[in-house]
Amino acid sequence: MEFQSANSSIVKSIRQRDLLNAWLRLYARDQSTPRAAEYEPERLQEEELDLVHYTVEAERQPPRLTIQSEGTRMAHAYGHTGKGRALDDYIGPRLAPIVMPAYYACIARGLPVYTIAHIDDIYGRLVAYERLLLPFGEDGHITRIIASLKTICEDGHFEIKNLMRGGDKLPVPKLHAVIDRDLFHRTPGRITPADVLEFD
Repeated sequence: MEFQSANSSIVKSIRQRDLLNAWLRLYARDQSTPRAAEYEPERLQEEELDLVHYTVEAERQPPRLTIQSEGTRMAHAYGHTGKGRALDDYIGPRLAPIVMPAYYACIARGLPVYTIAHIDDIYGRLVAYERLLLPFGEDGHITRIIASLKTICEDGHFEIKNLMRGGDKLPVPKLHAVIDRDLFHRTPGRITPADVLEFD
């Protein structure tokens, strides 16, 4: 699966962009994957229903991701909660080849990954499934991933229940990107210490 190189502007959702910018601020300090305990973006509580937390065993091949969240919109989309289960086991053999490469790329690169896939709900309405994966680590090893999962339908309402399992059609990948360019974030109106000011 090919992943294009991108910067943060590729992320469409304002909420996901906010989550990414909070990660970038931590990353920019010493150009390394931040620790999960440091990650405190604004309005995090408002996003919890769209977030899934994973622990990562990166030393395994392939790496093992274990779901640590329940009651999220992902649980509705897949039909049941997955807390405590390995991600590849939870999504099953039909979806694993489509879903897992993004997580493996996130672990291998230690950088955010953003994907978009299209899928029809049970009534045939087209839904865009936007996924932002943020890696966190300790001592140079990826130990956690936080995934922000957004479902958007241009027609407005759609049926999220069993969205990922409800039909015979598999999700159609539309975009796979590793966010590996312009890995910094400046708060609007602020000047970073490295900037040089000139006066006439």
